[in-house]
Amino acid sequence: MKITPTALPEVMLLEPRVFGDARGFFFESFNLRAFGEATGLEPVFVQDNHSKSAQNVLRGLHYQIRQPQGKLVRVTAGVVFDVAVDIRKGSPTFGQWVGDILSAENRKQLWIPPDFAHGFLVLSDSAEFLYKTTDYWAPEHERCIRWDDPQLAIEWPLQGEPVLSGKDAAGVSLAEATLPDFTTT
Repeated sequence: MKITPTALPEVMLLEPRVFGDARGFFFESFNLRAFGEATGLEPVFVQDNHSKSAQNVLRGLHYQIRQPQGKLVRVTAGVVFDVAVDIRKGSPTFGQWVGDILSAENRKQLWIPPDFAHGFLVLSDSAEFLYKTTDYWAPEHERCIRWDDPQLAIEWPLQGEPVLSGKDAAGVSLAEATLPDFTTT
């Protein structure tokens, strides 16, 4: 497994070692020992989620003010632009974001620490998105920052207007957001 830090060092891009031939391919999508050796982290995943979305669906930017979720995300069908935003008050990178293309073809994964907001945009006709989380979904603690907050200035590779859920359309700006009291590392 190859691990590459992003511009936000806590957010890491993972590229598994893929074994393939004319029959197909095989790779470990997660190995705790290899992940720990490469990152110094040993997350305990408690929930796996799988979503399917149509082209131009934009989900996020989601986080939980209690029970924050670290996420290991990947795409099994299609292509997405995946984004993580540092929402740690007092962090030197507060309000900064990183994004990368994740696809079934490139098999890249992104580690998003518990103290970051997360979202993605579907670039293909549809996409299936899998993510492991370090805590359970708690709808009463979930919050949403607007995908188009000018303070964040995320460069979404949009092809027209995004398709949003009601929850995502009602997201607030980072300046208005209720943020958890994360400690920076």
